[in-house]
Amino acid sequence: MKTGRTPESLAPAQRQRNAPLDRRSFLTATAAAATAVLAPALRAAERDWTGRRPVRYPDADIVVLDKKFDKYKIGNTPIQRLHTGTLWAEGPAWSAVGRFLLWSDIPNNRQMRWLEEDGHVSVFRQPAGNSNGNTFDWEGRQIACEHGNRRVARYEHNGKVTVLADKWQGKPLNAPNDAVVHPDGGIWFTDPGYGSMMNYEGNKGPLEIKEAVYRIDAKTGKLELVTDDLYKPNGLCFSPDYKRLYVVDTGGPTRQGIRVYDVDGAKLRNSRKFTSMELNGKEGVADGIRADVDGNIWASAGWVGDGYDGVHIFTSEGQRIGQILLPEICSNVCFGGTKRNRLFMTGSQSLYAVYVETQGAHIT
Repeated sequence: MKTGRTPESLAPAQRQRNAPLDRRSFLTATAAAATAVLAPALRAAERDWTGRRPVRYPDADIVVLDKKFDKYKIGNTPIQRLHTGTLWAEGPAWSAVGRFLLWSDIPNNRQMRWLEEDGHVSVFRQPAGNSNGNTFDWEGRQIACEHGNRRVARYEHNGKVTVLADKWQGKPLNAPNDAVVHPDGGIWFTDPGYGSMMNYEGNKGPLEIKEAVYRIDAKTGKLELVTDDLYKPNGLCFSPDYKRLYVVDTGGPTRQGIRVYDVDGAKLRNSRKFTSMELNGKEGVADGIRADVDGNIWASAGWVGDGYDGVHIFTSEGQRIGQILLPEICSNVCFGGTKRNRLFMTGSQSLYAVYVETQGAHIT
C-alpha cells in the first residue's frame, strides 16, 4: 500500500535503515554479528587465567541459558584457576575436617591437595594406584577408585589401607572410576575399565567382566552388581534425598548422556534417560556429576571446544539452564569450601573454582 511518503520525508535514521547496505556496511554488520555470536566461545580461551588482569564483573564465562539459573550466578565473583600442571586431573573431593581439596593426577600416579587457608598445593600421595575418583565416607576416611590396582580402597585414619572391592565373581574388576557414599554407609561405584585400556592411566590388560555399577554393603562388605545396562558407566551422584541415582554413560554406538534410576534400598529401578549432552547441534561428553541442595545436576563437559567445555547445569527435570565455560576439557566437579558453596572443577591440566549461590547436596 502506498503511503505517499518519499525517502526525503523520512527521518535520517529511518532512511538509513531503509537504504541498501554497501560493501563496507555489510562487512561491518557481519563482523559485529560474528563477534556477538563467537564472543562467549572465545572468552574462556582468551582471558588471563593468572589473575594479573582481573575479570570484569559479572564474569561473562558464567552463562545464563535460562532465567532459572539467575539465582545461582553471583554477579561479583570470578572463575579462578587455582593450579595448573597436571596431565589429566580427576576425582575432586572435599575434606570438611581438613579444609582441603583432594584430586587425582592419573597419568602421574599421584594425588594432589589444595589447602583452603592459603591456596598451597602439594602432592598428597604418590604412588596412588593411578587413582581416578575420590570421595570421603561418613567417618571422614578417603575412598579411592584406583585404576592401576583395579580396586576400590579406603585409607584409614591410622594410615592403613583397606581393600573394599577388587573382584567380581572371582574375576578382577575392570578399573573402578568414580564413587559416592550413601547415608546407610554403602559405597556405590562405577567400573567402566578406562584405566585398563592403556598404560597411560593404569596398567593395560584385558577386561574380563562387563562394565557395571556396583554397591558395597557397609555392614557385610558384600559386593553387589546393581546395574549393567550402560556401555561405559562413569560419573555418578545421588539426588539430595537419595531417592534417585544419576549415572553418566560415556560409551556405546551413540552418545548416551546421563541416565537416572529410582533407588530402592540396594536396588535400582526404572532406568530412563535424564538428558543428552547435545547443545547447539554439538554433542560432547559429560564425565563427573554432582547435585546441589535444590536438586540441580552440575555436569562436567568436554571434547567439543570453546563455548561448550566446562560445566553444564541441569534442573532435576533435565533442562539445561546454565554453563560455566573453561578453556579446557572439564573432567569432574565437586562442591566444597566451608559453606559447601564453592564449585571445584578439574580440567585436564588444571584445577578451577567458582562460588555459586547454592550448596552441594552431599558431604563431598
